[in-house]
Amino acid sequence: MVAVFAVIGIAVYSATTGTHGDERTAAAAEGPATQFTPQATSAGLAPSTGAPELESLGRVHPSPGAIVAAAGPFDDRFVLEDLAFDGGSVSGAVRVTSDVSDVLDLEVPAGFYDADGVLVGNGRFVHHLSEDTTHTGPPVERQEFTIAVPADVSGRAVAVSIGVPVLVNE
Repeated sequence: MVAVFAVIGIAVYSATTGTHGDERTAAAAEGPATQFTPQATSAGLAPSTGAPELESLGRVHPSPGAIVAAAGPFDDRFVLEDLAFDGGSVSGAVRVTSDVSDVLDLEVPAGFYDADGVLVGNGRFVHHLSEDTTHTGPPVERQEFTIAVPADVSGRAVAVSIGVPVLVNE
């Protein structure tokens, strides 16, 4: 029985110090640790490029003078307020209704349409709360925006559709 434990002890010692227990193998085992950086991949998924889009902007056909909401992933978390379109820009506000917290990131794309309801141009409002901004008081749940009509469709844009593909709050 003692011989069995001796063989097991030698095997454990050899495994921890190297096959032969010589100085080279022991030094290699104690060498600098290799830094491991975990990486995640999503098989079959390509990383996003560019700004998030709303496919629904291309599916609406507003009549002249109209401002319509394009369907998006966060429609149950906000309301659009004070919408106005003067032919040169669309303005309004997004008010978060899902909870009481500051708006950290917000993107509001706008589609501009001609008199036939055909999409002729796009614009975008982007808000990122600055990390070095000190905020005191109640959370800011309402973000005002203005989006200019692109110069190349100025005079042809007579209707607007807007939506929200990005909404991050605390």
